[in-house]
Amino acid sequence: MKLRFILLISTIILFLNAADQRNFILNTGNLLDQRAGDEISTMGNEVKAKLNISVYLDIKGNNGIDPDLPLKDRMVQMKQKELDLIATVLKDSDGAKSYVILTMALDQKYTNILYSDDLKSVIDKDSILDEYVIPLLAAQDKNTLNSKVSAASLNGYAQIADVLAKNKGLKLESSIGSEGKIASTIWKVFMYTMVLVGIVLYFFIILREKKIKKEFKAKQKLNNKEDLSE
Repeated sequence: MKLRFILLISTIILFLNAADQRNFILNTGNLLDQRAGDEISTMGNEVKAKLNISVYLDIKGNNGIDPDLPLKDRMVQMKQKELDLIATVLKDSDGAKSYVILTMALDQKYTNILYSDDLKSVIDKDSILDEYVIPLLAAQDKNTLNSKVSAASLNGYAQIADVLAKNKGLKLESSIGSEGKIASTIWKVFMYTMVLVGIVLYFFIILREKKIKKEFKAKQKLNNKEDLSE
């Protein structure tokens, strides 16, 4: 009897815990691996519990907007999709009005961070996208598209969560810490190295061409002198 009672209580506790866990991943586009998804869900639930802010992730391979349309038309359609996404989030927010959405559409080469008005002074979306998301998506390496999207999503989501927590003077237990910054730093070093190598090669080619031209002129001048002596 006691064993049945204990099992019943345990089942109820597990059910309540599961019910309290929310899914902050709206769409994956089948591009997010399980590990990244689990870490994002853990962070999302911690942020919600401690800060009462909902942080969502929305990934699509294609959001339905024709890339060949004029830019003005694409911008209008994109804005409407963003408004629809915000409406969906608010409907699912259980009354909480503070939200952040990291959204991307791969075919449209689109990434953005949407957020509620009360977080305007907290979220620097350009910094997060430029340092933590876009570099990993744009990396020209041997990693698969799924790996790039998963890394970029986790990196960007984690930075958003850390920024929100820091604004309240908190440290998240689920934070991935400096891992995201390290990835961003490695990308910057790689890009700066490529630029530096390009500059060095450019000057090397210029100097080599000047040397070849100088040698050619000297040889031509010598040949002219030999012709005159004959």
